[in-house]
Amino acid sequence: MLKTYKYPEFDYVQTEEQQEGKAKRHPVIIIGAGPIGLTMALDCAARGIPSVVFDDNNTVSIGSRAVCYAKRPLEIWDRLGCGERMVEKGVDWKVGKVFFGDDLRYSFDLLPAENHKMPAMINLQQYYLEEYLVDACMAQPDLVKLHFKHKLISLKQRDDHVVVTLETPDGVFQTECDWLIACDGANSDIRDMVGAEFVGQFFQDRFLIADVVMKADFPPERWFWFDPPFHRGQSTLLHRQPDDVWRLDFQLGWDADPDEEIKPENVIPRVKAMLGDEREFELEWASIYQFACRRIDDFRKHRVLFAGDSAHQVSPFGARGANTGVQDVDNLAWKLKLVLDGQAPESLIDSYNEERAFAADDNLLNSTRSTDFITPKSQSSRYFRDAVLELAEHYEFARPLVNSGRLSMPTPYVHSSLNTPDEDTFPARMAPGTNCDDAPLSVDGVSSWFLSMIGDGFTLLHFGAAVQQEDIVSNGVSASVINIDDAPYSDVEILTGRYDGQPGTTYLIRPDQHVAARWRRFDENKIKAAIARATGQA
Repeated sequence: MLKTYKYPEFDYVQTEEQQEGKAKRHPVIIIGAGPIGLTMALDCAARGIPSVVFDDNNTVSIGSRAVCYAKRPLEIWDRLGCGERMVEKGVDWKVGKVFFGDDLRYSFDLLPAENHKMPAMINLQQYYLEEYLVDACMAQPDLVKLHFKHKLISLKQRDDHVVVTLETPDGVFQTECDWLIACDGANSDIRDMVGAEFVGQFFQDRFLIADVVMKADFPPERWFWFDPPFHRGQSTLLHRQPDDVWRLDFQLGWDADPDEEIKPENVIPRVKAMLGDEREFELEWASIYQFACRRIDDFRKHRVLFAGDSAHQVSPFGARGANTGVQDVDNLAWKLKLVLDGQAPESLIDSYNEERAFAADDNLLNSTRSTDFITPKSQSSRYFRDAVLELAEHYEFARPLVNSGRLSMPTPYVHSSLNTPDEDTFPARMAPGTNCDDAPLSVDGVSSWFLSMIGDGFTLLHFGAAVQQEDIVSNGVSASVINIDDAPYSDVEILTGRYDGQPGTTYLIRPDQHVAARWRRFDENKIKAAIARATGQA
């Protein structure tokens, strides 16, 4: 098969423990150098937490694998210094089209509003994404130490740390950490080591992924077919990627033989049926997959914390895997920072499970519904599905019922114990627990973006005449102040509109850019109480 990408090989480098012959205590050890583990290392580094990343491999992901990355993860990666590189290489898109047979039933726009720094979605092969993340980690050697060809073989939990045993080309050694972050994927060995349950639903349906290289003038959109003439009774998907690579996805059914379906002589006829015999292409990568929708019983097992596929596994429909895992990291890193610095009780870590298990359940629900719609299990459910598709062409009410994989959206932590409930009247948007909307604004006359103004700590966003210039401190935790009515900020109309910034309106924003509390007037005592609540001290 054709290869458009040259896979790097990362050097095996001994740790200090190997060189010195004695264990060392690290604040954080991360197992797994995939997208989630590398993002975790970068987020720790952004907050001044040194980490060590171990992976048993020495290259990036083989095959394009995950393709779609959503606006919120891109905003997180942008905060960590690599989002712009991803967007520059990726294919950005926001329009999706749903077909039934030959007919276009309707299209949708993921981001109809303008004035956002990050696009709604980009398509980017996972190997590029991982390469950029590795580069960003290697640029911070004092805070991120990457060690490839280091395989975790056992761990032991103590009261205040974890003892980790690793196997390398030079033999076995031990090291220690305050917190171990398990980013070792859906087949996580660490889950077994700590006796975690991983329960849910396993689906028998099989799907074929075919990445082909071709010149085509199709627009950068997501095209999804139900029952197309070139693949009757099943579904297909078409996505554009960089380097003239196109992702084709074919539903195969329960009884498909994966050993036969993966053979090029069987893949190529399916591709030709979809694209037409006259379209020239070369097959780059193909894979057969089944999937499950399940999650771990608790994201925290004493001093071991799970993120990404090790914590939850969803169907690929809707691009919810890696996108959800990156938001796990976004939720966890700032809490670890406060606990490690002694500015919050260790119980704050429990809110990681509270918030991200809630998000995982939301993703699992939507992922399961997508699967049920795409792969009806009875004739009656198929009749219902097809009727919805017929109605969707002409009737708006039917379109939300069509589920070709509801695309990844952030899950607001609306019931989080860290939120301070509203006591004033606000629009529904930007409620406590919701991630902040971006908006353009100028700083000293230079165009910028609101999310770029938010640092790695708590932020107080105040509209109207300034009432506070200095940081507000509650139990040792500071919140920096942005007064929108004052210099250096200008061109703030869009920001004011998105936050309903009436004079006096005040938002407390968490370090992960989620709203913790909001009021219609500035009240220092209420702000301090909200900070205490958001840090697990109230």
